[in-house]
Amino acid sequence: MNSLYSFIVKPLNDRYDNIRRVDDTNLIINTSIEDHRFISKKAVVVSTPAAYNTKINIGDELYIHHNVFRRWYDQKGNERNSSTYFKDDLYFVTPQQIYMYNLKPHLDYCFIKPIKNQDLLEARKEQPNVGIVKYTNNTLEALGITPGTLITFTPNSEFEFIIEGERLYCMKLNDIALTHEYQGNEKENNPSWAKSH
Repeated sequence: MNSLYSFIVKPLNDRYDNIRRVDDTNLIINTSIEDHRFISKKAVVVSTPAAYNTKINIGDELYIHHNVFRRWYDQKGNERNSSTYFKDDLYFVTPQQIYMYNLKPHLDYCFIKPIKNQDLLEARKEQPNVGIVKYTNNTLEALGITPGTLITFTPNSEFEFIIEGERLYCMKLNDIALTHEYQGNEKENNPSWAKSH
């Protein structure tokens, strides 16, 4: 079973990622199907496209767009699957909806670690639009932007992911606006709840 141009995937665990482990207890933190923050972004490849070759293989783990597994209510209040639903917990995914496979960024995506805000007069815990490159791609590496580079990114360009217990922002490479020299006092902002994934 192969789609011509799309990958066919299934959720790695469940469609929703709304349970956090607190000590010895599972805590359900959201019961709404509509909130995109609690939809799983982890998938497993079931089949690859027939029309072209790809480095992504059957069985590879992906991080994908949150709308792939999303359910919603229509105007009559009926619960519906997303437009990517195929059958039996299988979904179509285009290459542009894949952000990472096997911990490698896909296409022109990269992943950034947010840093703590050092300004004591601000209530924000996180410095806005500044982070440290965690996962990069070949184009950024050719420009000298490697893991560990301190960067500024454009406002509202980031999508939150929890990867390997770290809270990261996914964005496109052209959303990186500046690189900086380290001052030596930058600290990553990785809240404890991210480690419970």
